[in-house]
Amino acid sequence: MSDIKPYVQLDCVGLFCPIPLARTKEEIENIDIGQILKVEADDPTAELDIPGWAKRAGHKVLRFERSGQIVIFWIEKMR
Repeated sequence: MSDIKPYVQLDCVGLFCPIPLARTKEEIENIDIGQILKVEADDPTAELDIPGWAKRAGHKVLRFERSGQIVIFWIEKMR
């Protein structure tokens, strides 16, 4: 899955709950169905909040990575 190319990248490093989730929700609304949003965050709650929201909202987390304290998500807009 290393060939995933995000349409938009969102840097939420240094921001804390609920800002990373709120910004992710806002940004997903600005892209088209099928496009991918890459989100980077270091807030400990983001690791659970963002994929939980994506599932409830009907979007797909294509990939998840952790690099030290930073978590990275590739989310495909599905609806």
